[in-house]
Amino acid sequence: MSAQTLRTAAVAASLLLACAAGAASAAPARKPARAAAASAQEPAAMYTQERQTDHRDRDDLLTAGLGLDGLRALVPPAFADAAHPSAAELRRRALWSNWRGIADLAAGGGYGELYGSLANVPGREYSAFARLPGAHQPHRVLVQVPDGFDRDKRCVVVSASSGSRGVYGSIAVAGAWGLPKGCAVAYTDKGAGTDYFDLDAGLGVRADGTVGKPGEGELAFLPDEQARKAGGIAFKHAHSQDNPEADWGRHVQQAARYALRALDRAFPEQAPFTWANTRVIAVGISNGGGAVLRAAELGEEPWLDAVVAGEPNVYVRGARPLYDYTTEAALLMPCALLHKPLGAMPVAPLTGDSAQSFCDFAAEHGLLGEAARAGDTAARAQAAYERMRGDGWSDEALRAGALSVNFDLWRAVAATYASAYARNAPAARADAAKAADQPWVHYVYSAATPAGPDAPPAARAASDAERAAWWSDASGIPPGAGVQLLGPAGASRLQSMAGLRELWTGQPLRADADQSALKGAAERVRHGVEQTRAGAPRKGLPVVVVHGLDDGLIPPAFSSAPYVAMARKAGASISYWQVKNVQHFDAFLGLPALGARYLPLLPYVYAALDRVDAHLAGGAALPGDAVVETVPRAQGQGLQAQNLAVPK
Repeated sequence: MSAQTLRTAAVAASLLLACAAGAASAAPARKPARAAAASAQEPAAMYTQERQTDHRDRDDLLTAGLGLDGLRALVPPAFADAAHPSAAELRRRALWSNWRGIADLAAGGGYGELYGSLANVPGREYSAFARLPGAHQPHRVLVQVPDGFDRDKRCVVVSASSGSRGVYGSIAVAGAWGLPKGCAVAYTDKGAGTDYFDLDAGLGVRADGTVGKPGEGELAFLPDEQARKAGGIAFKHAHSQDNPEADWGRHVQQAARYALRALDRAFPEQAPFTWANTRVIAVGISNGGGAVLRAAELGEEPWLDAVVAGEPNVYVRGARPLYDYTTEAALLMPCALLHKPLGAMPVAPLTGDSAQSFCDFAAEHGLLGEAARAGDTAARAQAAYERMRGDGWSDEALRAGALSVNFDLWRAVAATYASAYARNAPAARADAAKAADQPWVHYVYSAATPAGPDAPPAARAASDAERAAWWSDASGIPPGAGVQLLGPAGASRLQSMAGLRELWTGQPLRADADQSALKGAAERVRHGVEQTRAGAPRKGLPVVVVHGLDDGLIPPAFSSAPYVAMARKAGASISYWQVKNVQHFDAFLGLPALGARYLPLLPYVYAALDRVDAHLAGGAALPGDAVVETVPRAQGQGLQAQNLAVPK
């Protein structure tokens, strides 16, 4: 689940500033022979708002003509009219935002030199809203077909956005690898994304990213009439009432099917493109990594040829799901990081509460044992540290987790996923104002005036300019892009975090909790979490899992390690690369202090893709397991190949 969800481009920029003061015959079948190619196709009715756009000259597929220099710019590409940007302007800015949210593009970081590509790739884009049977809301699918598509190789790279990002959220992962190699690249926002709906103004997002009213063309996300009375802002991941994570694998498969449909249109003389004659490789990181692993389970026929999953948010039976360890971290990690022997970076949570206040709250509510209740802050910090270590957190994950504490990410993730798992509609502001005893269900999202010294942010109507930029600038999980996360009136942020934790444990931490309401809400959340549990991939399908051992957002102990063990027990063919000195967020490595401590993940994802591609093309051996012994660079030094030690 990604950093990715983390920050808007504007915040990332400010952090960087602060820390820096012709036709060929169809290829033969590559998968086992089977019946009719039509099995790869879906009824046209499953896709709506289909669009084709051309991208050439100064508007290519990878960077919309921005190139490395344009992507490095600290301010986003401007809109000619801030309140009414064109579809082309929104696309360019979305690419800028998503590149910067995923990759380390800073000078000396190695992107485009040691690894990765920012080549100018002309071509076409085919996009649509795709809908799964029974879903309330569609998900976006988009296929980039380069003019240099290799008609002999006939390859598709399919990917899902990391975090909750929009449909371009995997451009730096799948597009950067696949497009320069002549592959078509298919994307899905997997039922999340940046198609926010302004409940106050009654405005949503159309297929081209521009703002529109219901009835003025189909919207990417349209809450029902009752939900539209709530006020504030709704976003699809939290408020679709579909629990999209349960269907991430099917979203990926549907995007791959749409790629075949797009290729039939792009190259009719080569049609039909089918599972039998087209190579399909799935790749994703974070939530996208979890999505491609879920896709690996699907289908009685072999539609996928290989899977590469980086730092995957994936849950298997017997392991800890994201919601469990996220809500634990929200309450205990700020305190645990004060444990001085850990040597973590300074903690200054954006919640307005000091790290010490987290220690006091945890001790007073019995989370740290009786000795800590009577102890000082140091004793409480040690107790919180020991509690988290006992629950499976490594020192490396705790140190890197300081990023998520400082960015208030734990609260943002927990509030979003609680709503998604319970299939909640947007909470009405009026309900939030009177329900401090049920803080887990009354988070609201709104534009807001800044907080005063003694007052929380005040909800207000969004401006036309703010609303116009959500689709291009937002990460898919507020706060960010001018949308704030506001807790219930009368409950402190610590109390509301405790409420989110209660939804997992089912046990109230507060005397004023409505225990009957808690029981029902907790049951809904736990049921939603169980719907996301992963199964084993198809036997014989090559799978490579890559994970940084310093990941503090999706620790491998809770995700990739138990997944690999489960898959192998089921007889799957799986390789596991564990990379030392790699945490979750490549995009933050431009900050000097982080760049000197950590290395990027993307080089290993690209290398894994190279290895499975060589295996599929010519029978080269699949990679074996590896614990990669990396060497962090010195502060101020450019990244070098020996730092990465990428497996050969």
